Amino acid sequence: MTELLDRWQFGVTIVYHFLFVPLTIGLGVLVAWMQTLAYRRKDADWDRLARFFGRLFLINFAMGIVTGIVQEFQFGMNWSNYSIFVGNIFGAPLAMEGLLAFFLESTFLGLWVFGRGRLSERVHLASIWLVAFGSTISALFILAANAWMQHPVGYEIVDHKALLTDIWAVFANSTLWEEFAHTVLAAFVTAAMVVVGVSAWQMLKRREVRIFARAATLASGFAAICLVATITTGDMQARLMDEQQPMKMAAAEALYNTASGASFSLLTIGNLSGEPIFQIRVPHLLSLIADLSYNGKVEGINQLQKAEAKKYGPGSYVPVIWLAYWSFRLMVGLGFLMLVVAAWTWWLSRKRSRWRLEDCRRTLWVLVACIVAPFAANTFGWLFTETGRQPWIVYGLMKTSQAFSPTVGTGSVIATFAGFTVLYSVLGAVDVALMRRAARQSLDPPAGEEGAAGDGTGEEVAGLVY
Repeated sequence: MTELLDRWQFGVTIVYHFLFVPLTIGLGVLVAWMQTLAYRRKDADWDRLARFFGRLFLINFAMGIVTGIVQEFQFGMNWSNYSIFVGNIFGAPLAMEGLLAFFLESTFLGLWVFGRGRLSERVHLASIWLVAFGSTISALFILAANAWMQHPVGYEIVDHKALLTDIWAVFANSTLWEEFAHTVLAAFVTAAMVVVGVSAWQMLKRREVRIFARAATLASGFAAICLVATITTGDMQARLMDEQQPMKMAAAEALYNTASGASFSLLTIGNLSGEPIFQIRVPHLLSLIADLSYNGKVEGINQLQKAEAKKYGPGSYVPVIWLAYWSFRLMVGLGFLMLVVAAWTWWLSRKRSRWRLEDCRRTLWVLVACIVAPFAANTFGWLFTETGRQPWIVYGLMKTSQAFSPTVGTGSVIATFAGFTVLYSVLGAVDVALMRRAARQSLDPPAGEEGAAGDGTGEEVAGLVY
């Protein structure tokens, strides 16, 4: 019971935290891009957009920090056996993330917020790019730790602990670079879809339509390109996953028996174990995804279970099939949906006719609704990646059942879980209120005009919380 509650608590808190991380990474890049356009073209409109979406970035950045701190406590409180086992491995990348990436982005974020009007334009522009770089490199260090859980490298086991023997092997981990590319590109998509959705809402309210149409054009094109790249890196991850974690691939397809020229299930209604009510399958597609072979061999759940039981000992090595199957499909399905929406939006925003984007109210409402899509796709992707690895917390080395804290009782977990739920509910309400307020505001007047937001003191940022 305690293990189950520990897993639920960690799962809920990290999913909540991961709502903010991709948006922070992506918005940092888009805001820096907008400010670059303003600087190079001497265009006040892009500067106003950079300040507008910069407010959303700042709110989200703060929420990411607050919710991320909770994860650190849980490693020690609820997962002490795990922390003892991996501490020597995780210490290096997590220390690098805190000492290098976090301080880099925090320092230059302060310069960007309070340096407007005090720093030169070049230095002020460089500061936001360094913030964006810091956010991205922070993801690299965090994912280095996660990739090691998926595919351990550069270690040896001494006294039942994993000891680091080669830090470069950890950062050269093939799983890391596939995961990093896919995650960062998904973060760019998340921010781009938010920019498109907020711009669409502003156009629906007929506020600065021309300027927000420019933001929608930039963000929709960026989203379409990044979605193609995200889908491509996801395909590359699938082939690597079939090599390193074949059970996860089999669970994603609910493929119970090994097959050559395996078909891919687009949709299954009914029992996933072999007696479905209705199925839509694409012949040979699973083999193409797994190893780029038309008649390639894909191992099934039953055969993999026998092999893993023989290698690691008795027990079930099969994850929750329905969760892996549906989270994978929802992630992929939302990705293709966003690609269609982003491409259509970009085409409308570029087309010079009566079908201009700002005049298509139904499309604009769809874009507002699609703000939710990247967050849902990110969540389903995380669920698939982490739950599909079960029963392993560190693949092939440590099971989740061995990782939790034996001295923490069920009552303590229930109490902390309830506390985190209340805390996150309050933080969520505050975040929604602040983001909604910032997104509904009008653009600041151009710099230099009376009432221009941002005299270098940062009052325009602080004012959001009053």
